[in-house]
Amino acid sequence: MAFAIGPQLLDGCVLAVLSHGDAYGYVLTQRVKTRLEISESTLYPVLRRLQRDGLLRVYDRPYQGRNRRYYAITPVGRTQLERRREEWRQFRDGVEELLKEEEDDGQTDLLS
Repeated sequence: MAFAIGPQLLDGCVLAVLSHGDAYGYVLTQRVKTRLEISESTLYPVLRRLQRDGLLRVYDRPYQGRNRRYYAITPVGRTQLERRREEWRQFRDGVEELLKEEEDDGQTDLLS
């Protein structure tokens, strides 16, 4: 099942992956793809925006005669990640509350 992924959620997911260690674009995409349906063409604009906003820093490292571009979360990015996590918890809890069914004499109680 696919749900639309808004930019705030995608930002949070990218920051969460990078909070575990620096990664270059392909590896980062693969890690995010383990949980979300996303393409590299979607991810790179997100990375550029996060970099522009000071949430990521970028550096290059040589690999087999070429440079790989690595992404690292900044202290500002870590602060933003914590905000996104809290926003996600509130959103998730609200949706779960709306979707849960409470049986009351065989009827679903949506007004509790």
